Amino acid sequence: MASTAFSGDETAPFFGFLGAAAALVFSCMGAAYGTAKSGVGVASMGVMRPELVMKSIVPVVMAGVLGIYGLIIAVIISTGINPKAKSYYLFDGYAHLSSGLACGLAGLSAGMAIGIVGDAGVRANAQQPKLFVGMILILIFAEALALYGLIVGIILSSRAGQSRAD
Repeated sequence: MASTAFSGDETAPFFGFLGAAAALVFSCMGAAYGTAKSGVGVASMGVMRPELVMKSIVPVVMAGVLGIYGLIIAVIISTGINPKAKSYYLFDGYAHLSSGLACGLAGLSAGMAIGIVGDAGVRANAQQPKLFVGMILILIFAEALALYGLIVGIILSSRAGQSRAD
């Protein structure tokens, strides 16, 4: 039997890379849904009140930020997977998988919230301008959900590599 330089669990990187993919894919799904849903509201509102289009673009921008959160976690995870340089165990793979899922699913849910609130909010803002501040506050709280997922994802990702003393 030939000796290899690899130490650790051979299937562990699969779970780590799955976490990186999950972070990016789910966050981008949330960003895409939020952008599309609130963009439909902006387009519909722009027919009646074109002067409010630039002011109503806020939900689209906030939805786009969700994809950046997933990208950050995916880069953190993928740079932490180098089984040739350091042993990579199942604990590490599961830590990276949970990190990616935490960030990705939080981004997906925040994107859904931003899309629904953004669509209804910009339409309502066209009829009653006093609703703008309330809409922005709701959007901020929806964005905070994704930020919580990003923070938890960073914490979980930092746990990788602490399974055994090498």
